[in-house]
Amino acid sequence: MSTPDENSTTPAEPLWPAGSATGIGSLPGTDIAEAIRFTLGELPDLPYLPELPGRGPGADMIGRSAGLLVELPVEIYAGRWRVAASAGRELRQAYDLRERDLDQLTEQADGFTGTLKVQSAGPWTLAANIELALGEALVSDHGASRDLAASLAEGLKTHVADVQRRVPGAKVLLQLDEPSLPAVLAGRVRTASTLHTYRSVAPSTVRDTLISVIDAAGVPVIVHCCAPDAPMALLREAGAAGLALDLELVGTGAEKLDAIGEMIDAGLGLFAGVARTTPPANGRQPDGAVLAERVKRLWRDLGFADELLAQRVVMTPSCGLAGASPAYAQAVLKACREAGRRLIEQ
Repeated sequence: MSTPDENSTTPAEPLWPAGSATGIGSLPGTDIAEAIRFTLGELPDLPYLPELPGRGPGADMIGRSAGLLVELPVEIYAGRWRVAASAGRELRQAYDLRERDLDQLTEQADGFTGTLKVQSAGPWTLAANIELALGEALVSDHGASRDLAASLAEGLKTHVADVQRRVPGAKVLLQLDEPSLPAVLAGRVRTASTLHTYRSVAPSTVRDTLISVIDAAGVPVIVHCCAPDAPMALLREAGAAGLALDLELVGTGAEKLDAIGEMIDAGLGLFAGVARTTPPANGRQPDGAVLAERVKRLWRDLGFADELLAQRVVMTPSCGLAGASPAYAQAVLKACREAGRRLIEQ
């Protein structure tokens, strides 16, 4: 395991208050006004613009993020998103839903002064899940992948500026969701026939593409990768301000601890996914004290100073909560908030 730098310090201007908690992105339900009120109320230190995939095509992760692309229209064909000559009905719905979401955010976050998180799928997850017109994923064509990344970078820059204009007191934090990234790197993305896989993409290409998108955003970027083989070193090199990880999937082996330790030592934040997104078989509700103790134990294993814990770590669910009941989603985020507060207690 890496040896922590005893002189590690937090950034001069912290990106979030100590002891913060937040959600990954999605919530159950279809009422965006209620969802925004909920995140602002339950997560006052680090609220986020929630995603409601229950509203249908255009509200799902790929469709919602495709709605940010500039001059790259898409449509749904045979149940999958693909590049099109003009925006399909589902993409037009994505535009409409985003505008409604931002209108509600403008109204309900009036006067808010703090860090506000927004989310989008990253370039490689989009490239793995949007097809070219002939039916193969964009990730099969490196030129098309570059064009997609450039389009997304421009769209994210505009989106972030829009959020900043609508909530002028907020410091915007962007989260890029990259669940498909490990499969892209390992050559595990299935072709349209599902009989084969596309060739792997070189780590240097992946890193350079992420750098271009992160730099264009103009705000700190957190990368979320809910996979056991999340490429932590690559994401650190790409300029991420922090990583959001499912700690259950990442595990606690020496190699993984070393990678997390190097990330913390480099000054990145850890969005620690520790709360289950669905109830266990016994129906037990999440317990903030238990969640906090798990992260404290990890921190002790890493060997970092206790006073850095609440500053560097944000408590989160392990992933999105769209599949949870409204009551359980509320219980999870309440527990994360309590756990964040407990991290301050030493």
